[in-house]
Amino acid sequence: METKTETKGQIAILGAGALGVMYGSMMTEKLGTDRVFFLAEEERIDRYKAEGIYCNGQKMDFSFYSPKQLKKAPDLVLISVKFYQLEEALKTAALAADEHTIFVSVLNGISSEELLIERFGKEQVLYCCVQGMDAVKEKNHFTYTKTGYMSIGNPNQRLDAKLKFVARLLDEAGIDYEIPDDIRHKMWSKLMLNTGVNQAAAVFQVNYGGLQKDGLARTMMLEAMKETKRVAQYEDIDLTEEEITQWMEVLDGLNPDGMPSMRQDMLAGRETELMLFAGFICKKGREYGVLTPVNDYFYDGIRLMEKNRGILSDDDWIEIDEKSWIEGEEDEKEKDF
Repeated sequence: METKTETKGQIAILGAGALGVMYGSMMTEKLGTDRVFFLAEEERIDRYKAEGIYCNGQKMDFSFYSPKQLKKAPDLVLISVKFYQLEEALKTAALAADEHTIFVSVLNGISSEELLIERFGKEQVLYCCVQGMDAVKEKNHFTYTKTGYMSIGNPNQRLDAKLKFVARLLDEAGIDYEIPDDIRHKMWSKLMLNTGVNQAAAVFQVNYGGLQKDGLARTMMLEAMKETKRVAQYEDIDLTEEEITQWMEVLDGLNPDGMPSMRQDMLAGRETELMLFAGFICKKGREYGVLTPVNDYFYDGIRLMEKNRGILSDDDWIEIDEKSWIEGEEDEKEKDF
C-alpha cells in the first residue's frame, strides 16, 4: 500500500449522476483525462458518448473505460451511483479492481460501505459522507454552484496508509475534505438529516422553502430526525438535540427554491433512495424495539408515490395515515424491507 502512494494515482468514477459528474469535472480539470475516467460497461459508455454529458453549460471531454479496456486497475474507485444501482455497479467494479484498489462511496446513508466491505474487504474501503453541494441532474445536463466537502475516515479512527493516500489524491484534485475524529458519528448525523429533509420534501412535495417555515412538513421532518437519533443510540452513536438544531440552521440558510435529491428524483420520475432512509431506520427500529411511526408514514407514502409516479389521491393519504398510525407494529411485520 505504501508503494502506491508514490505513484500519481488513477481515479475511476462509477456512476455519471449529479455527484459523479460534479466530481468528474473537478478532478479532470486538475488531474487530466489520463488519470480520471468514468468506469462503465461498453453499452453505457456508447450511450454517454452519443448523448454527451454537459456540466454547467459545457460539454465535457471525459474519458470512459470498460473493465475490459483497462490496462491496470485504478487506484481509487469513487462510487456515485444510486443505491438501487449499487449491486450491479459492484459487479463492474470487481472486474476492474485489484487487491490494491481503494473504494470510496459518496452515496447517501450508511449502507453502501457495508456492502463494499462484504465484497472487497475492510482494508480496501474508506467510510465517507458528503455535504454542502447543490449538484442537480436534468437528463444529460448537470449544474452545480457549491461543491461542498467530503468527510472520509476509518471506523476505527486509524490514519492508515489508504486514508493518507486518498487524502493526497483529493488534495491534488482540489476536492475539499475533512478527516473527522469519528466518521461513523458523522455519517449517522448526516443520515439523521436526510431521513427528515429528503423524505419530508418528497412526501409533502415542497422545496426547501416549504421546510423552512413552521407547519406539518417541518414538524414531521423533525420527528423523523428524532426517531433516527433514538435508533442511533443502539448503534453506539450519541446524536444530540444540538446537532438537530445545527442542521436546522443549515437548512434555514439554503435557497428556498432548492430541493434535496429525493424531491428531484420524484419530479424526474426516477426511483428514490427510500431504502437508505426510512427503509433502513424502520428495519433497525424493529431490530431494537424502537417505534418509528413517522418513518413508517414516510416509507408507505413514498412507496405509493413511486407507484403512482408522484401523484397521490385523498383516498391514498387516508389509507397511509390509518395504516401507519393506527395499525402500528402489526403492519411493520408485513413490510418488505
